[in-house]
Amino acid sequence: SGSSCKKAKKSGSLGKIWIWGRFNLWGTKISMDDEKPDISEFGSVDPAPPSESQNISSLRTTLCDEKERMFLRMRSLFALRNIGGKDAIDSLAAAFNSDSALLKHEIAYVLGQMQDSNAVPHLVRRLEDESEDAIVRHEAAEALGAIGDRVALATLETFKNDPEVVVAESCEVALDLLEWISSDRLDYSD
Repeated sequence: SGSSCKKAKKSGSLGKIWIWGRFNLWGTKISMDDEKPDISEFGSVDPAPPSESQNISSLRTTLCDEKERMFLRMRSLFALRNIGGKDAIDSLAAAFNSDSALLKHEIAYVLGQMQDSNAVPHLVRRLEDESEDAIVRHEAAEALGAIGDRVALATLETFKNDPEVVVAESCEVALDLLEWISSDRLDYSD
């Protein structure tokens, strides 16, 4: 219930108001229609709204800061996705050095959403790193399929029999997607 929400001071770092219960951060009652997060321009409901900053360097710093709250790191991640381009991709990939498997998984996911071939080498490195968490490797494989760059074929072929079933299955799906994109003839009705 909204009665357990406490008022919070308005903070410029949050930008858009996020809703908990039936009250916003400032204790103002809101309608039920406002309780759902927005759908992004990529058609996804993201776990955090994008930061309003357009400064790639600043967003990268926040994203890569292991001491920063995950919510703010995610806001930077989604802002970088929305900005797009090589500099944003390189900034996202820099956070693959994070200790957080959740963050790295989300990075791979948004790189796939961006469908930019500049992300392929970063994703290939994540997939090839067998010491990486399986959820990160799985998402890297799926992102490679979503990007649709056939440069990734050899790597996906190599890992389609990975001992981690989720990685192997993700490589299989990515390979089939790449094949379907190029041939538009795969038939799964059998």
